[in-house]
Formats: sequence, structure tokens, C-alpha cells
Amino acid sequence: MPAPVSPDLRSHFSALFESAIREITPVPVAPSIVLEKPRQAEHGDYACNVALQLARALKRAPREIAARLVGALPASPYLERAEVAGAGFINLFLKRSFKQQVVNRILEAGGVYGTGLLGQRKKIQVEFVSANPTGPLHVGHGRGAAYGASLANILEAAGFDVSREFYVNDFGRQMDILTLSTWLRYLELCGEAVPFPPNAYQGEYVRSMARALHAEHGARLRRGAGIFAAALSQPDEEIRLDALIESSKRALGDGYDIVHRFALEVQLADCRSDLTEFGVTFDKWYSERSLYDSGRVERALKRLEERGHLYEQDGAKWFRSSSYGDEKDRVVRRENGQYTYFASDIAYHLDKFERGFDIAIDIWGADHHGYMARVKGALAALGLDPQRLTIALVQFAVLYRGGQRVSMSTRAGEFVTLRELRSEVGNDAARFFYVMRKSDQHLDFDLDLAKSQSTENPVYYVQYAHARVCSVLEQWGGDVAELAGTDVAALLAEHETALLALLLEYPDAVENAARDFASHLVAYYLRELAAGFHSYYNATRLLVEDESVKRARLALAAAVRQVLRNGLALLGVSAPDRM
Repeated sequence: MPAPVSPDLRSHFSALFESAIREITPVPVAPSIVLEKPRQAEHGDYACNVALQLARALKRAPREIAARLVGALPASPYLERAEVAGAGFINLFLKRSFKQQVVNRILEAGGVYGTGLLGQRKKIQVEFVSANPTGPLHVGHGRGAAYGASLANILEAAGFDVSREFYVNDFGRQMDILTLSTWLRYLELCGEAVPFPPNAYQGEYVRSMARALHAEHGARLRRGAGIFAAALSQPDEEIRLDALIESSKRALGDGYDIVHRFALEVQLADCRSDLTEFGVTFDKWYSERSLYDSGRVERALKRLEERGHLYEQDGAKWFRSSSYGDEKDRVVRRENGQYTYFASDIAYHLDKFERGFDIAIDIWGADHHGYMARVKGALAALGLDPQRLTIALVQFAVLYRGGQRVSMSTRAGEFVTLRELRSEVGNDAARFFYVMRKSDQHLDFDLDLAKSQSTENPVYYVQYAHARVCSVLEQWGGDVAELAGTDVAALLAEHETALLALLLEYPDAVENAARDFASHLVAYYLRELAAGFHSYYNATRLLVEDESVKRARLALAAAVRQVLRNGLALLGVSAPDRM
């Protein structure tokens, strides 16, 4: 990772304040020095409330402390002046020449502008999507995919060594239900009259897999429908489904693994293809089954047992998760000897840190909120720091078409797939809309807005700003590379000053997004930068007669284009030259 091309102003000014604090008081104090962007430009480029924090310790009025701090601030090559404001805030004003030079820093840095060293090359794993391979990805999965992919990009830009991982749930009941569903549809093709359970997977994709299975194996996997008689007599739907699964396993023998593997491979291939087309790729696809085949589940549970965190009751084995903030203890091995999903999750998270990751980020659907305490508790019980695991929740995306909400149910097959969404609105709109809001906030996905070519459509608005710059530069006809090093002293107008300030903020936007695991902060920033450029474009002629003014304005526009391009790349959105 190259060194940042812009100075870390927040760290720089924090160091100045620390020096000033030592200067004005012999009393050892360590306030939190926070620099924020003022709401109004006339209040400076940064504001700091450290004087208010020091008031009680120093027994002085905040404004008096602020004045003394201003007087004690060391000289800075970036700072024009510092002023006391309000109840004791300190407003910092950057030098105009420093702001102007951001244009040339951007043009020289190109695609690396905005990168930083926050991560210090720490190894961080981002595990996301991880959808059960039991059907096509739907629009809910799409939000987790867009958020996880953009967050991984942002963390990488902030200096982390990022690994992207998809956890494949290829072991357990849901895959058994899909296997049964596929085989029952296969039996129908073989001429067997089989009652199809309402709580099995109903989608057309299941029939499609059954046809492919039949084409590959003919009638070799056919068994008489009578084998299900006992299972179908069960009164409860879920018990009946489990009984049908057991009947199919007995009837098929080794053939059950053939159907299971076939369904898994078809769905995984479809998932991988869909995500790749969406611009989402992974460094590793991690098999849940491998945890059992390698003995990692047994080893993890043995370690918990040796540390006194497991007990037996009613023939089952339980983890004392209530000792770690969970509402009750959790079963890790059922009375029939089968392990629970939680058991494999314990082993999987232990393995993450045994592989050397400093930090792990799990991106889960918001409906898994109650699962957080038990997973973090298991890590603590294993002797690991649970703070090394961050769980980011993603709210389900609710799709609206023509003002009507679209219902979704995976088993019933009533869902809009991610592929269908992408076909309708395009990858760019899907990626941008998914990350426009904080991941744990509700998202209404308005298809009509996403497809519109208007300033109301946020992705169109941002991309149009990029295309506008391209159009201006094309009209100019010069070599954009020669704009680097341009004398930008002529950038004095209000709109130009505002754009310079926004360009300076981009590295902070990336760092803040990385620190808070908040991809939406980059989307917010891009919308603000696009708005700033559109206002500038509408109020200012760029291709004027005065050569020095023209080149300065073109250099500013080119810098805006570069930052829009950099930010859109983090979100996985294209930057078109024409629209």
C-alpha cells in the first residue's frame, strides 16, 4: 500500500492540540480531541471542542481555555488561522493555497487518491452473503453482497489486508430439504405419483434441477412412491418433512449423496455466476462440511468442554451461552448425536482466528440479531477476544414495483431473484441503491426510481457528474495528463472553494467509512461532490478565453472526475464517459 498522497489533517491537528495542552497546563490531562466539519463554511474547515472538555479539570471558562490553546498552537504549514467561537469551540481555517493544491495532488495520485494507512496491514476477513445454496439469490441477498463487497474495497483502500469469504452451508437440514425436493420432482418425471410437501422448496428452479438430474441419470434413481407411506402419515408438517428426508436416505442409499451433490453443485455454480456478474468475487468459498470432515467441530467442542463450558442434559450437549449474555443456553449436539448449526459456527469462527486473521467481520441478515451473543460468547469461552469479531447486520431490502410491494418466500418460490433485479435496473443502480443507506436500516428499493434518468435518481446524478466532466474535457481537446501541475491560484470563486473543500474531504470519507464499517458514507460523499460539481457547472463557464483561468478550472474538473471515479470504484459502480 503506497503512502497517502494527502496529509492526515486530523492527526496533524490533533498533535498540535496535544502540544498546546501541554503548553498551557502542567496538569496531566488527556481529553479526546475530535475534529469535526462545521455545518457552515464560514465557521472554518474543522471545529474542535477540546476546550469545553478541559473546563472542569482546569477550573477555567471554556472560552478562556480556547483562547490560550489558540495562542499555544504550534505553527502549521496547512493552517491559516484558528479562532475561538461560541461557548469555547475552536475553528480551524486551512490556507487557501493548501486547499487549491489538492487539485494537483489528486491529478498526480490518480486512482490511489483517498487511500490511507488506518489498517496498518492488519489481516481482516470479511465474510458475507453466505446464503444457503438452496435456491437462486434473491434481492435480499443482493443487499448483503453489495454492502460486503463495497466494505471490503473500502477497508482495502484504508490499508487493511482484506480477505473476502463465502461460507457455504453445504451440511444440514436445509440442504436435505433441497435434496428431497429435487428428488421428488425427479420421481414425478419418472412417472411416480408423489405428494409434494408444501414446506419443501417449490420454485421452478427445483423442477429445472430435476429435469437435469433425470437427463443425466435416467431412471437409475427411481424408487416407488410407496416408500413414503409411513412418513406421510405423520400429522405435523415439519416432522413429516424430516421423516420424508429419512425415508429418501434409506431408499436411495449411496444415491442420496449423488442427488445431494448434484443439487449443491448446480446451486453453487448459479450463485457464483450471479455474484460474479454482479461484480462480487471471493477469495475463498469455505465449506461447512469440511469442518466435520476435518474434525474441527469435534475439536472445538472438546476445547469448550475441557474449559468447563459444556454440559449434558436430556441426552443433549449444551453450551453455557447464558453466561455470556445470551437469553438461554444452546444445544451443540442433539440427543440423536447430530450437531447443530451453532456447533459448526463455533468451529468456523475458531478457525478464522487460527488462520491468522486479526479481525473478522460477519455480515448477517438482521433476523440473526439474537445469534450474536452466543457466537461472541463461544469465542470468549474458547479464550479468544470477542472484540476481534464484528457482526454487521443488514436489513432486508423490500422491493417495490409500480408502487406495490413484492412478496418473497424462498421455499414457496415466490421471490424476485438478484439476476432479475439486475436485468431490470442494471448492476450500477443495484449496487448504489443497496448501499445508499446504513446497512442496518430498512431499505425500500424503488425500481421506478432506479431506472429513471433524472436528477432524482442518485446513481444517475453521480454518474452524470462524471460524464459532464468528460464532455467538457472532450470539448477542450487537450491532453488531460498535462493538467497535473497546473497553476490553480485562479480558483477563488465560491463554488470553486466549496469544491476544493469537498475534494479535501474524500480521504476522511474513506477512512470514516472503514472505521465505522459504513459503506453508505462513501455514497453520501459522492452525492455531495456530484451536487457541488453540478452547481459549479451550471454557474460557471469552464472553457473561457483566459488560458490560466481555463486550465485551472479544467484541472479542478478533472480532479472531481478522478475522485468520483475512485469513489464509485469502491462501491462497485461504473463511471461512464457518456450518458
